Amino acid sequence: MLAVASCEDESVRLRNYALVTAGYWAFTISDGALRMLVLLHFHDLGYSPVAIAFLFLLYETMGIVTNLVGGWIGARSGLQRTLYAGLGLQVVALVALTVHDPGWAEASSVAFVMGVQALSGVAKDLTKMSSKSAVKFVAGEGALFRMVAVLTGSKNALKGMGFFVGAALLDVVGYDTALFVLAGLVAAALVAVLALLDEEVGKAKRPPRLRSILSKSDAINRLSIARLFLFGSRDIWFVVALPVFLDEVLGWTFSGIGAFLAAWVIGYGIVQSAAPALVRRAGDDIRAARIAAGVLSSISVAIAVCVATDVAVEFSIIGGLVVFGVVFAVNSSLHSFLILAYSASDDDVALDVGFYYSANATGRLVGTLLSGALYLWGGLDLALWGSATFVAITWLLSFGLPPLPNGETNGRSEDGEHAAV
Repeated sequence: MLAVASCEDESVRLRNYALVTAGYWAFTISDGALRMLVLLHFHDLGYSPVAIAFLFLLYETMGIVTNLVGGWIGARSGLQRTLYAGLGLQVVALVALTVHDPGWAEASSVAFVMGVQALSGVAKDLTKMSSKSAVKFVAGEGALFRMVAVLTGSKNALKGMGFFVGAALLDVVGYDTALFVLAGLVAAALVAVLALLDEEVGKAKRPPRLRSILSKSDAINRLSIARLFLFGSRDIWFVVALPVFLDEVLGWTFSGIGAFLAAWVIGYGIVQSAAPALVRRAGDDIRAARIAAGVLSSISVAIAVCVATDVAVEFSIIGGLVVFGVVFAVNSSLHSFLILAYSASDDDVALDVGFYYSANATGRLVGTLLSGALYLWGGLDLALWGSATFVAITWLLSFGLPPLPNGETNGRSEDGEHAAV
């Protein structure tokens, strides 16, 4: 009887994981597509790189607030409710953007899109926090790193697909129709999750106080700062500088730009999913994160030097950023495992993950602003040097990460053997 009950509990946990993940996937496609739609549409309307960066400013800013408060709300009310809210807000944001008229004054357009993007930013981080926190409650013994890697990797692969979908929809059906198509996709996911996810997920036994949103863990604070600079390093070149460079300097089409960014993010997601196998033999996840950050720093400097000295610029950018993506994916996946491994108890998971992704959102905000500003001041060269500086800081910060609690490892038992899943 105990075995039957255990199997039933496991089945329920896996069903909830599948539902949460499916909702996150649908949202992720819409999120990637929306970014490309807004970036390419407003660049085509003649907006400057800095103006385009400002379109995403509140999107990233709201991520900081949402992750902090969202983790607290999720711990008090259950992660399924924050997931419902995230999907619903995304539908509202997508439909609201169709109201924009290209004839509006630039200042009015920027203010309106910033406001709607802020709503989408809240939606994104409620959905992400809910989905990633839920993994802690369904992972079997030794499976945490693997399940985090699969969720994160598949999310990024689908976000890459979203980039392509957004660019292609803009070419084929236009801006407004593309937004309605994406709203329909997310609405369908919301209906499915509302109908089928009927279990409490991640609700704390003792509701936390609001002041607990700030982490008191030295390990989580150190990891969060490293995460800030890691993701800032990517967005400095990724958000505005590279797409505008490919269009203005290399003359790529919208579909071509979307396809390259999609392929980069899809490949990045595949590597993230495979990260447990890639670092399995390291035996020390902290050391693996340190090595990955050091290698990434060297790659960033090499790309910046090649572009600055005009050495095979197009090949250096495309090839270099592919290699950058592989190492960045391993580093990011290790961070996603470490935040859950550092969490002291099930009641703290949503709070810890919310604080950590608030730092992640801060890095994206800083990276987004610098992407537009550095490109305006010094082109892609300066943006790449800014990225290299941020990666170097991440590497230096990784030396301060403390050992994992209770001998926890990335899917291995304490005797070094890979745990059964």
